[in-house]
Amino acid sequence: MSKLPKEPPAGEITPPALYLRRRELLKNAALFAGTASAMGGGLVWLTGGAARLSAAGAPGGEAAPLGGAAALPSGAAAPPGPLAAGASSSATSSRDPFVTDEARTSYEDIVSYNNFYELGLSKSEPAQNAGRLRLRPWAIACEGEVKKPEVIDLDTLLRWFPLEERVYRMRCVEAWSMVIPWLGFPLGALLRRLEPTSRARYVQFTTLLDREQLPGQRSDVLEWPYVEGLRLDEAMHPLTMLAVGLYGKSLLGQNGAPIRLVVPWKYGFKGCKSIVSIKLTERQPGTSWSRAAPDEYGFYANVNPAVDHPRWSQATERRIGELRRRPTLPFNGYAEEVAGLYSGMDLRESF
Repeated sequence: MSKLPKEPPAGEITPPALYLRRRELLKNAALFAGTASAMGGGLVWLTGGAARLSAAGAPGGEAAPLGGAAALPSGAAAPPGPLAAGASSSATSSRDPFVTDEARTSYEDIVSYNNFYELGLSKSEPAQNAGRLRLRPWAIACEGEVKKPEVIDLDTLLRWFPLEERVYRMRCVEAWSMVIPWLGFPLGALLRRLEPTSRARYVQFTTLLDREQLPGQRSDVLEWPYVEGLRLDEAMHPLTMLAVGLYGKSLLGQNGAPIRLVVPWKYGFKGCKSIVSIKLTERQPGTSWSRAAPDEYGFYANVNPAVDHPRWSQATERRIGELRRRPTLPFNGYAEEVAGLYSGMDLRESF
């Protein structure tokens, strides 16, 4: 195993992140040092329709106006399922689930404080090593239980779907959080184009495997390549998106460039980065963290303040850029939209 980073000081506000390889404890690094001032990332004026951006959110006033978000399908706002005894959501029907009105995390924090083990174990290493990642040419193999399998060049993919901004809360399993203005398109739009077969039940996502571009893959911290998965109905949900940018700029390597998964009601490790394969399957795929530590990182990974991680509480979180802690919301505040997906499930067992 590669040499592990040192444990952060006891006084750090963000709780130390404890990671496992099989049953072996890994230690996290201290908070990042430095800024993103030297990083690139031009505006995402991509082909395939005008990007729907919030003028108030992008730095320097570079963004275009945001159009109306697509409405949720009828019945999407189902009553909350069995999170845990006493759990409830503070969500209200008057809010827009696609754009939270909470203060956005600064661009500098979003691109400097990252979990992307393929680029390094500490929070700062992904930004330091991201320059190794070659973002073009890039293609995604869309395969498995679909009627129209295809290897799609990323620029072709971006011409197919108009881009829109979604301002989502992001909750890490380590009990820190951000508010991120993502730029992308609904995953469901791509899946419908591929035409899932009647046997499709799950969607498996796979990250690039290349030890030169992703030096963290030279370690045996996890099995590579990184694999994540969703149930098909989760993947088709209107909130689930494929992101290609944030704050009106192209994604940087440390944030999962050039394309990544965003599922705002789940812990952040579900958001597969630098995706090269989207495969529809009949059986539930084995996912990287669930294989490494099945008693700690379940397949569903829905944000649930009533179910603690075995080694820390999930009841509260620290928003990056703030000192105080805040209560964690069931399904990260998206219960009104997604709890119905889990009706009848015991989410303490299916964590």
